[in-house]
Amino acid sequence: MAFFRPRVSREAEVRFHADQEISKSFPELLAKARQAEAVLRELRAAGAPELELRAAGLHFDKALTDALRAAEAGQRATFGVKSYDDRLARRKAKATPKGAMWTAEVDRLRTLREANRLTGIPRLPRPVPAAR
Repeated sequence: MAFFRPRVSREAEVRFHADQEISKSFPELLAKARQAEAVLRELRAAGAPELELRAAGLHFDKALTDALRAAEAGQRATFGVKSYDDRLARRKAKATPKGAMWTAEVDRLRTLREANRLTGIPRLPRPVPAAR
């Protein structure tokens, strides 16, 4: 009797190990995003000028993007090495408790980033062209 174990591609193994390394920095990146959010909220409460609010909003956006990338890497690493090549393995892994936790975290960070991009970064007024 022959046993057949389908191997995963070398590329999938490399990406899996890279995602594991990236995901290790998730707690620090999330702490930086929380700190940037606190600074932005303090500036809003103090009535800071638009330029400062814009700089703080952009800094918060960058911190959220970095945390989101680390969370996505953690999600992919939690799904396992087979999920890089197999769509069904990826769907099955999402149904596990750890997979569902990472998926919820990624969705939460995406929503927070999009809300910040839509309403948290003040737009600088453009000069109105003179009428002729």
